[in-house]
Amino acid sequence: MTETHADISAGGSLRAKVARIYHLLVATYGIPIWEPDQNPLGGLIATVLSQHTSDLNSARAYARLVAAWPTWEAVRDAPLEAVEEAIRPGGLARQKARRIQEILRVLTARLGGAPLALDVLRDQPTADALTYLRELPGVGPKTAACVLLFSLGKPAFPVDTHIWRVTRRLGLIGPKVSAEAAHIILAREIPLEWQHTMHVNVIQYGRQICTARVPACERCPLRPECLYYQARLAAAR
Repeated sequence: MTETHADISAGGSLRAKVARIYHLLVATYGIPIWEPDQNPLGGLIATVLSQHTSDLNSARAYARLVAAWPTWEAVRDAPLEAVEEAIRPGGLARQKARRIQEILRVLTARLGGAPLALDVLRDQPTADALTYLRELPGVGPKTAACVLLFSLGKPAFPVDTHIWRVTRRLGLIGPKVSAEAAHIILAREIPLEWQHTMHVNVIQYGRQICTARVPACERCPLRPECLYYQARLAAAR
């Protein structure tokens, strides 16, 4: 009989399932290098630019933005149309330009005229740092977790579209769990020291094997753990 997500949770074995998946992914992809860039405000702006576009296009948009203005204060005070033009390669330029300037203005008010930065997050507990970021305009759980993980080296587990799809198929979260709720569940169940590795490896797995339309189940290393695959087998019988 196929084990459901509820069965896993009730049996207290969800953490054990996470461990099996973690080790299978490490055997497949290895342990990725974790080199936080120590630039949390830059990381926040870059993450805003990365939404709904490719890594290449968002990197181009960020490079054009920082080349056009020497400081975040200058970006804050620039004409909206000029910021929009600078970040156009990243798509949704008007929306993102407005959001970036809103964030910078709120930070200005918080910092009382001090240079714009997010260095205050360095010494905060992860939960407090997430709250600080979530209170900025338009910053959701994925963006906040990305800043902590990739800029500050704090354990966090951003849930993007690949991770949301894969963890539902595997049964780490229920089929009706929202992406926002998934952040809470997965951050709780994945050990802190595994969160960077698992985040990076699940994304790679989701892009290469567990794709949205036609997952490559025949070459998947996670088949023994996958409820989606088990359901497909059952349906074929």
